Amino acid sequence: MTAVLDHTIVPVKDQDESVEFYTRVLGFQYDGRAGMDDHFAVIRLNDSFTLDLQRFDVIPDPGIHYAFAMERDQFDRAFQAIKDSGIPFGDGPRDKTNMRGPGISTGAKGETLSVYFSDPSGHRLEIITYP
Repeated sequence: MTAVLDHTIVPVKDQDESVEFYTRVLGFQYDGRAGMDDHFAVIRLNDSFTLDLQRFDVIPDPGIHYAFAMERDQFDRAFQAIKDSGIPFGDGPRDKTNMRGPGISTGAKGETLSVYFSDPSGHRLEIITYP
């Protein structure tokens, strides 16, 4: 049997701001509210994985790292949206604000093109595409 990641809870400062970021900048789909008392804002990445955004008063510093693998055209659109939005980005995990990119990195399936940046709650994000 193969195990796959089904969903993960992402602590956020502001759910509405985070929903707007993940849908507008990264092109993911907002699936509405879920959970007891609708405390999750659900962001769908594909047909089998969601980010469940949950409001927290305190976010771990320096946040959590999330890497999103995308087809090249989606990667290009997301990278353009990052630049158009004025979001600081970089070509490496230690240089996520040098305004250079994409850089070369290694993902689960090998070498990637990658861009590093932060979401509104301070999580360290990476978009990657495999050649």
